[in-house]
Amino acid sequence: MTQSFEAALQSFAPALPLAVGLSGGADSTALLLACARRWPGQVQAIHVHHGLQVAADGFEQHCTTLCQGLSVPLWVERLDARHAPGQSPEDAARQARYKAFEAVALASKAQSAIQSIAIAQHADDQAETLLLALSRGAGVAGLAAMPARWERASLAWHRPLLQVAGADVRRWLRAQGQAWVEDPTNTDERFTRNRIRAQLLPALDMAFPSFRDTFARSAANAAQAAELLDELAQQDLALVGAPPEIKALQGLSRARQANVLRHWLRATHHTTPAAAQLGELLDQILACTTRGHHIRIKVGRGFVVRSGPRLDWSSP
Repeated sequence: MTQSFEAALQSFAPALPLAVGLSGGADSTALLLACARRWPGQVQAIHVHHGLQVAADGFEQHCTTLCQGLSVPLWVERLDARHAPGQSPEDAARQARYKAFEAVALASKAQSAIQSIAIAQHADDQAETLLLALSRGAGVAGLAAMPARWERASLAWHRPLLQVAGADVRRWLRAQGQAWVEDPTNTDERFTRNRIRAQLLPALDMAFPSFRDTFARSAANAAQAAELLDELAQQDLALVGAPPEIKALQGLSRARQANVLRHWLRATHHTTPAAAQLGELLDQILACTTRGHHIRIKVGRGFVVRSGPRLDWSSP
């Protein structure tokens, strides 16, 4: 169920010291302010300067002024978050931020080591993520949207506001008399997420006022299904081998072949096949009944190839 900002923060119990990802926007400003008040001396902030827009220097200055007023140590990481060919700008910036956060956590070990990192995404962000996944035809892993807590790089990561509506976060922040900065790119509807925010969420609010709760339940169900598929994939990978034996794969249903191959490629080679690539690979496995059958299918930045009785991975 959707919570108030105060209730969400009251139930938030991270390992300390805590770092808060601080963009300077309303959501991260509210999260830092609330955490700094609750755990004085135990909270730090991390600001990532992406270098992608002129306004970025203003974001950094806001964060510096805010943290000075709160007596919160601020780490500023400057990086080049430009996206690679074929990569979305949003994904490139997100991956760069996580790497920057991890770098700060590692550097902090020389002082008071950061134990947890909190990110200020809220219920509206979760709904946007689910709708974005649907627009891209994602499977259950994508429809699981964003977890409230996870482990990465020996750190506990938290999204304590996932059950709080974005409007409630801003109401709380206004009540504190605290200013924030607005990212001008958030209104640029060339980006799919921004079109969802500007056009779909208001319509959903009018037609289905409880959509944040029902979307969250759907995401939780998808996350559970994704966990079961991952467990099955691990069992099947132990059966077919890594790299997978073609004959053993042929003994599985097409759905289980697809599941275990996605798992093998993601876990071992850090790539995910497109639906068309995976479909072609499954067709080739079905047709592979002779020693001379050749398999070489482009997947990500490499190729799935036949190597004797097995599939293998070739990266240029």
